[in-house]
Amino acid sequence: MSVEVDEALRSDVRLLGGLLGRVLVEAGGDGLLEDVERLRALVIHAYERDSDASIEDAEALVESFSPERAEQIARAFTCYFHLSNLAEEHHRVRVLRARAAAGPDAERPDSLPAALERLVSEVGQEETAARLKSLRFHPVLTAHPTEARRRAVASAIRRVSELLAERDQAVAGSISALESERRLLEEIDVLWRTSPLRTTRPTPLDEVRTAMSIFDQTLFQTVPRVYRLLDDWLLAQDAGRAPVEAPAFLRLGSWIGADRDGNPFVTAEVTRAAAGIASQHVLLGLEHVAERIGRTLTLDGTDTPADEALTALAARQEELAPHVTSQIGTRAPNEPHRRVLLVIAARIAATRAAESGESSPLAYARPAELLDDLRIVQASLRAGGAARSAHGELQSLIWQVETFGFHLAELEVRQHSKVHRQALEEIRAGGELGEMTEEVLEVYRTIKHLQERFGLAAARRYIVSFTQSSADLQTVYALAEAALGSAEAAPVLDAVPLFETFDDLQAAPRILSEMIELPEVRARLAETGRRLEVMLGYSDSSKDVGPVSATLALYEAQSRISRWAEENDIELTLFHGRGGALGRGGGPANEAVLAQPPGSVEGRFKLTEQGEVIFAQYGDKTIAARHIEQMAAATLLASSPSNEEANLRASDDFAGVAATMDVASRARFFELVKADGFAPWFAQVTPMEEVGLLALGSRPARRGLSVESLEDLRAIPWVFAWTQARINLTGWFGLGSALAAVGDQEVLRDAYSRWPLFQAMIDNVEMSLAKTDPRIAERYLALGDRADLTTLVQEEMELTREWVQRTSGHAEILDGRPVLQRAVRLRSPYVDALSLLQLRALRAVRASASTDPNDAPHRLLLLAVNGVAAGLQNTG
Repeated sequence: MSVEVDEALRSDVRLLGGLLGRVLVEAGGDGLLEDVERLRALVIHAYERDSDASIEDAEALVESFSPERAEQIARAFTCYFHLSNLAEEHHRVRVLRARAAAGPDAERPDSLPAALERLVSEVGQEETAARLKSLRFHPVLTAHPTEARRRAVASAIRRVSELLAERDQAVAGSISALESERRLLEEIDVLWRTSPLRTTRPTPLDEVRTAMSIFDQTLFQTVPRVYRLLDDWLLAQDAGRAPVEAPAFLRLGSWIGADRDGNPFVTAEVTRAAAGIASQHVLLGLEHVAERIGRTLTLDGTDTPADEALTALAARQEELAPHVTSQIGTRAPNEPHRRVLLVIAARIAATRAAESGESSPLAYARPAELLDDLRIVQASLRAGGAARSAHGELQSLIWQVETFGFHLAELEVRQHSKVHRQALEEIRAGGELGEMTEEVLEVYRTIKHLQERFGLAAARRYIVSFTQSSADLQTVYALAEAALGSAEAAPVLDAVPLFETFDDLQAAPRILSEMIELPEVRARLAETGRRLEVMLGYSDSSKDVGPVSATLALYEAQSRISRWAEENDIELTLFHGRGGALGRGGGPANEAVLAQPPGSVEGRFKLTEQGEVIFAQYGDKTIAARHIEQMAAATLLASSPSNEEANLRASDDFAGVAATMDVASRARFFELVKADGFAPWFAQVTPMEEVGLLALGSRPARRGLSVESLEDLRAIPWVFAWTQARINLTGWFGLGSALAAVGDQEVLRDAYSRWPLFQAMIDNVEMSLAKTDPRIAERYLALGDRADLTTLVQEEMELTREWVQRTSGHAEILDGRPVLQRAVRLRSPYVDALSLLQLRALRAVRASASTDPNDAPHRLLLLAVNGVAAGLQNTG
């Protein structure tokens, strides 16, 4: 089966590549395709033969192109990557469907049924049921700008993907197959002719609408499907007939339109608008589902009579809106369940209209009111003998309301602690308030408005970036009181400390002990059953002490915070600020969950999902369902006795290894980043400054006007720039020195086999190293004037490669993951071509000193940036 699937993938890539070739000939003549093929042949030869001569020939060819031709070549390779990416995604869907058809879900170790079976064997049926009931997976969408594609490009890619899926259903040689090829050519031609560069930066509300496309296309339908698959397994023959056992375990959060840390374009007005847009989307979805189900509930009242509760609900509906119930009653005179549900659909429509300012007594005030009505319908159907109608599509609608409410995703406000301090100082000083302080106060009024309209679930978390003391959390409540006039009028808030730097992670338990003594926090703990959330920043800690020490520090911080929570009777949720790239906590998220310290998960896992990761994980329904299932299964298994015992034993057994690695890796990292002039050198050897010209997202790339130190630079461009230079330094630098300091290969291999955290680190670095290219990296490093720093980077890269292979026992990087290894090897030469084009552009930009983003060198540079991002995929 796998051979057939692999051949299907190769066939798709050949098909799409061939069609792109035809489009290139039609657009630019034979010469364009010939130039593309010449460059492709040279970079493939250079990569496969490790030939310096071939890479120099490729570089010379790139230099010979006219500016127009160079742009066309960059766009051609970028289009190829977009098509290859969608073919691989299509292949992944094909594999998942084939696996689903091959056998029971419980046979897959990372499935929910397998997780539940394992839990039952370890803790028993009753405890497993209790853990399932309290399960919570909480992804939070963020607008971090690592999705380099324009929405227009993404839409064109999606249309090609849909046509590819249709083609699978067509009979070879039939009219439909021929039509499919013609339509594919049409859409690939559109993709080719669509400018990959944004002319203006997206606004925060543009980013909100982009996220809404994911909700509309996949999440709204996929989430109840995951619940249903779980429930079918739990109930077996009784599935669809008995009351459901699968809980609505997913909650969606969003920073998009709410995260104002360093983004002056996110205002209180934007946050309110973002909530309105999200509400419209979810209410429209709920309305359509309720209407559809209502039309199908044509159950005759004689055979399926209404119970007393449904009869009472129908009477209340008639009193509330007699004209609506009369009209619906005419269409369904003896179909009481249909009539009531169609009125419910009309009430949802009125609720949506109310969000646009059209007041109506029909509108629901809260999602709880809608859920009450739906459960009355469900109970009446069950009492009337129509159990399958009660627990079928109607249950899916109930799950959707439980998961998304009327707000879709909780908007989580985030602001820097420094901004809060400045605002409070200004308020206490008296006098006229400045624009920044007024805006800070307006945010609290907006939160209050959202809570009044949608309930607490819509907006109550307030994340404090760079929390360094409990005073930073006290300030959140003081500002809320100032904004609304009194503590009683203030919105309900859960201040969430975000610990980002190494020092802050170390101080976390002390700060938390002080935090829970604050009167406002004590009151919230009493109201919530002593629930508390703490956020951990992966990006800044890695930039602060390097990826190895940051990984170890985060693990230790989680252990200490978890012990603190247990000692203080706190139900803790750790919120992981992971990005897409390894320097920002990237890598397989479900594996990361299983590597967490004992006591740190307890059936609850929350993380940020951002940039290209959102589209990779949630852009397709089948892939989204698989990702959600994997994450839920890992969240359950993380707290299983066997997993916690394995993590605890390994962390104890290898504590000395961890200490040695921490000291050695940090010293090596500091040797680089604390060297005099490092920050300007970094800007020289990567396209960091130029990436800032790319209209990726609404948020500025840095905090100040220039980059004189790492503190001035945000973590995203720090990672993105190193990735573009094919060095990927943020994912591996310091690991080679750390492993060499341990020095004992057998000890390291033992750690690799028994220590999940260490194994994940090594596996992730293997992927990072596989995407580096020493010869391309050498050309970027040559742009600087620091031979000492260049040598340091090159030596550490080679040392890391050597010791990672010695530790893993792999003869070649990624030998343990042959599918990924093959994919990286097939892609790397094509990425090399784009890197050479980017280097040409970068040299020209530096030589001209022009800052015009529309001149030829800048256009080529930004086109190549797009292409490299598409080729490497996990870029930020």
